[in-house]
Amino acid sequence: MALLDIRQRAGYLFFAVLLGHVLLISTQVASRTGVPVIQAVTFGMFAEVQRGVSAGSSSITRVWRDYTELRRVRAENDELRRELAAAQVAAQEQRAMADRARGLGALLALRDRSNLTTLAAEVIAGAAMPDFQTITIDKGARDGLRGDMAVIAPAGVVGRVVVPSPRAAKVQLLIDRNAAAGALIERSRAQGVVVGAADRRLQMEYVSEVADVVVGDLVVTSGIDGIYPKGYAIGRVEAVERAGGAYKRIVVKPAVDFSSIEEVLVVLTLAPGREAAEGGIE
Repeated sequence: MALLDIRQRAGYLFFAVLLGHVLLISTQVASRTGVPVIQAVTFGMFAEVQRGVSAGSSSITRVWRDYTELRRVRAENDELRRELAAAQVAAQEQRAMADRARGLGALLALRDRSNLTTLAAEVIAGAAMPDFQTITIDKGARDGLRGDMAVIAPAGVVGRVVVPSPRAAKVQLLIDRNAAAGALIERSRAQGVVVGAADRRLQMEYVSEVADVVVGDLVVTSGIDGIYPKGYAIGRVEAVERAGGAYKRIVVKPAVDFSSIEEVLVVLTLAPGREAAEGGIE
């Protein structure tokens, strides 16, 4: 074993001496460029190491630059989304204001055309129960409202005031089953009574079987009920049927879209007969 160890040590020593001679010779032998071989080899090795480090550094720099650019783009996108959302909200507000302005303009036009004293009111609530077709408006007894005052809109008759409170009032819509209004066919002057019916329709009753009524005829208020002023649109005849007996069965489509009422006019001027009756009572 000792002999083997001596031989191994001798081999290692010989290899070390040989390597030292090679290095010594390399320092003295020049390459074609005049640079010693050992220096050229060493430079090449370090150059490769530097190239690898440089490539890694460039990759890291590029990744970091891409990351920061992505964050910038993402921030810009977030800002653009916020600006777009704000613009959409502003557009909706402008559209709502334009719609309201058109509605108020139509009310003003109706008031200007009418010889009646009216008061503009805004709808603030709908019916609490579907069986009772009512709305609540933001004007009440403090504003001069009383029961049975007519409520109209640019399209036609809406209903009547039934419960005035100091600052608000409940309005019974004409399509309520318990509502009624004196009516006539504008073209033929055939008279009857309009009452609320199913499916937000109206029914014109007590119209003679021989009366001249056709689909499309305009139905207007007759004024005989003492509530609604004469000549205001109620709706158009949608169907005429023979009911048997002395009267026709007439279905009327309302002129007013009761699902989208926002502003109305309350008629403060009482009908002549009713004004005289109330004046006598006072």
